[in-house]
Amino acid sequence: MWLVFYIYDKVVIDIETLLNMITSVFLWILPVPLFLVGLVVGIGADRHPQLIRGLSKAAAWFALMCGGWVAVTYSLGVLQPTTYTSQHLPAGFGFSWFSVDVNGLTVLMLLLVALVGMIVVRYSYTYLESDIHEGRFHRWLSLTLGSFLMLILSGNVWDFFVFWVVTSLFLHKLLAFYPERPGAVLAARKKFLFHRIADASLLAALVLMVRTLHTSQFVGILPTLAAIHGSLPESLQIASGLIVLSAVLKSAQFPFHGWLIQVMEAPTPVSALLHAGIIYTGAFLILRMVPIMSRVHWAGDVLILAGLLSIAVASLMMMTATNIKGSLAYSTCAQMGFMLMECGLGLYSLALLHIVSHSVYKAHAFLSSGSVVDHFRAPVLPTVPRIATMWQVMRSLAVAAPIVIGTGAVFGVSLPQQTALIVMGIILTVAISQLLLQALNMGKISASRLLLAIIGLSALVSTAYFGLDTLFTVLFRASLPTAQGSAGVVQDGLLGLITAVFVGLLLVQQMLPRLLNKPFWQATYVHFYNGLYIDTFFTRLVRRFRPMGTTGSLRADRPGQSREVKS
Repeated sequence: MWLVFYIYDKVVIDIETLLNMITSVFLWILPVPLFLVGLVVGIGADRHPQLIRGLSKAAAWFALMCGGWVAVTYSLGVLQPTTYTSQHLPAGFGFSWFSVDVNGLTVLMLLLVALVGMIVVRYSYTYLESDIHEGRFHRWLSLTLGSFLMLILSGNVWDFFVFWVVTSLFLHKLLAFYPERPGAVLAARKKFLFHRIADASLLAALVLMVRTLHTSQFVGILPTLAAIHGSLPESLQIASGLIVLSAVLKSAQFPFHGWLIQVMEAPTPVSALLHAGIIYTGAFLILRMVPIMSRVHWAGDVLILAGLLSIAVASLMMMTATNIKGSLAYSTCAQMGFMLMECGLGLYSLALLHIVSHSVYKAHAFLSSGSVVDHFRAPVLPTVPRIATMWQVMRSLAVAAPIVIGTGAVFGVSLPQQTALIVMGIILTVAISQLLLQALNMGKISASRLLLAIIGLSALVSTAYFGLDTLFTVLFRASLPTAQGSAGVVQDGLLGLITAVFVGLLLVQQMLPRLLNKPFWQATYVHFYNGLYIDTFFTRLVRRFRPMGTTGSLRADRPGQSREVKS
């Protein structure tokens, strides 16, 4: 019997070791085909577009299959962080390790980006067909996707920084893919300016962090910080502020949002990859730096304010948008603000859930935007929308609140311990009230049946929301800490401000047709239509240093003016 157990243990250990070795190899070679397509086959890409197109699609499928294998082996508990090479750096900067960090966060993001990347590459396969620069497009697309995958997997902060910069530079080539479109070129240059400031900010933060903690590995940050009791050193406080600045710039938050709206002139696959993947780089940085960010409360407060400001402004601007892709871009800006706000509140698992759901939705929204246009071209009978009254809005909130409160109570949400999650419940109540308003605005005959159906749907939505939050909290508790109670009077005030902003946006959205009858609101509408003129300053700044030339006409002062040829 002893011999049987001994042989069984040896076989299991050998199988786990073999699986770990195979997966380590997959992690190392996962982005290699994408880089080979871009760096080797991509030389003179326009001369052999069909070859590079086929190889790009095969490389994207290979990355997705490797990502699926990694996810399976990680779920079996046999996968560990792997280091391939290391190089000592001078001046106390630690080591530069060519390593991959395997945890719940990186594995999920790897699988998500590989899936979105494969879909975008496959969509591009037909979207760019017969374009004279089709080969060049697939070259830069492969390099961008490969670099972003390596950014996700990097286990060393210096490797992370290198791919953080390289991904942005490759993306710039895609955003300015059509140089004859001056609007796209201008937007790409503004994005280039903001991202270089973000790079400098992150580099300074990493230098302060590594020299203070004496570790350049992500896995070494938390154990080192555990030995520091009380407030963190001033150098780490400054580093956390620089990380926030870098994340805000990368996430295209107000007032640095204009380029995100104007890059709609880039090919649709680029918009899908940007809005469903690369735009999350800022939020991903915050999640990777959670050990530090969770210890610096004022940095979280700044994230809340920055995110809330972008939510409010982008939502109001979205109401004035006149094209589908512009509306989608404003939506991305607001949703990124939502994710940063969730990180500031300490709801890291909820922010990760938000990334996953928004990525899938946004990829579908952009890649199907042409179909949406065709749908609205079909003849329809004109209808006059009903304008909700204040009483109807209050009544919908009163009906939605018990649904959300009851569902939250089932999942154990309590006010003293989970104040931030209570506020998320209030936001969910505002969202559900939008559904209920549709029933309350109907006539008396069909209102009752529709109201019951929507109440049932609202209960299902609430259950899915709190259920998925609980699931992600359990699955990623090793990578992301759970939210604590209120951090003080300042955060209590911010929670109240969040509630006021979301209720206010609901009222504005519902009362907007009635408000536009007054001169003050008409003027306000015009100002938001023009982006509050904030982006005009950056437009003039970029034009001053980099003149656009005389090709074509430029209408980029108003974000969202797209001249996309293909949809």
